[in-house]
Amino acid sequence: SLQMPREVISIHVGQCGIQMGNQCWELFAQEHAILPDGTCPSDTSVGEENDAFNTFFAEAGKQHVPRAVFADLEPTVVDEIKTGTHKGMFNPDSMIAGKEDAANN
Repeated sequence: SLQMPREVISIHVGQCGIQMGNQCWELFAQEHAILPDGTCPSDTSVGEENDAFNTFFAEAGKQHVPRAVFADLEPTVVDEIKTGTHKGMFNPDSMIAGKEDAANN
C-alpha cells in the first residue's frame, strides 16, 4: 500500500522567530541524539526515512538537516545560526537574509 510521508517544514521569520527556532532545533536535535554537525550515530536506518525524527529532519547522506527556512530583513540574526554551535546541522540555502535593517521602518 502507498503510505504518505510525514514531513513538516518550519518557517522562522524575523529576529524573534529565528532565535526561538534556533533554540527549538537545538532541543529537537538533543532529544533525538543528533549531534551539532547533523550526524546521528544511533541511526541504523540511514536512507530508509522511517524514523520518527524524519518528520522534522531530512536525511542528506549521513547528516540530518532540519526541514526549516529562516528569513529576516537583517542578516545578523541569520549569521548567528551560521556561526553557532549547530551550524553544521543547517543547510545554508534555507537561510534568507536581506541587506538592510528594518528598524527605521
